[in-house]
Amino acid sequence: MSTSSPTESHHPHAGAAVLAELDAGLRASHPCISPKFLYDALGSRLFEAICELPEYYPTRTEASIFARHGAAMAREVGPGRTLIDLGAGNCAKAASLFPLLHPAQYVAIDISADFVRESLERLHQRFPHIEMTALGLDFSNALDLPGVVRREKRLFFYPGSSIGNFTPGQAGAFLRRARAQCDDDGALLIGIDLVKDSATLDAAYDDALGVTAAFNLNILRHVNHLAGADFDVRQWRHSGRYNALESRIEMHLEAREDLTVNWRGGQRAFRAGARIHTENSYKYRQSAAVGLLEQAGFQATGVWTDPAGWFAVIHARAIAP
Repeated sequence: MSTSSPTESHHPHAGAAVLAELDAGLRASHPCISPKFLYDALGSRLFEAICELPEYYPTRTEASIFARHGAAMAREVGPGRTLIDLGAGNCAKAASLFPLLHPAQYVAIDISADFVRESLERLHQRFPHIEMTALGLDFSNALDLPGVVRREKRLFFYPGSSIGNFTPGQAGAFLRRARAQCDDDGALLIGIDLVKDSATLDAAYDDALGVTAAFNLNILRHVNHLAGADFDVRQWRHSGRYNALESRIEMHLEAREDLTVNWRGGQRAFRAGARIHTENSYKYRQSAAVGLLEQAGFQATGVWTDPAGWFAVIHARAIAP
């Protein structure tokens, strides 16, 4: 592997496995589509636009924490890490930390392989001295890293509170898989969205411009491509609301009228008002977030928040077995 240009490793989805997953979700008593399918190339770009919206506080709040506390984080992390960026997208968050963290290797992982490859190619022009690898990988169910990823001093980077897309049980299982990929010098740097008032949360996931709606509706176009379905996005509307009892944002697509959807090997009728669940975004109290990490084999050694306590970035070291 060359250190002068980024390498790329593809882990393509098996078509039959993806179709089976989509088929099972659409046939379920409470139909659902996994949020990972929000992120095709267009979905990834729409999410970039969401991050620029005034209502969407997580990106700018987390960025302010990195700006204010980045030096302290760097002292805690240490230089020369193998920086593994989970759900890297445009790689901008990790890149902003390069001057502080000085990673030996940067591994950008995203389900949208083409998008992350293009992002990494641009990034390597700015940081040619850092070894870079792009992985097109769905890490939601498995986290098996190829040999091109250095084993030493791994630092998993999972910003943006993406951990909230998992249920707490799923989040714990995911974090244990990350711990299994670490030697005893491994660590995690993670962003976690904290509980706050419902009005702020509702606005963040149902913005006035309708960008989040477009992002959510685009999942239907992606399913059409993957499963040969015939969803008509004009027949659906976006819904994003905070469920205080479950401490989570719930995103759905709601049928505007009675309709029938076909896909390869399946069909389902939806009545007007019927919903397809597309995403959860759990919000944590700080103590619960630290406890979740500890149960997965990580010990929190640094917690940084914004002045309002809306968001937390936590550094946690792998606990020796």
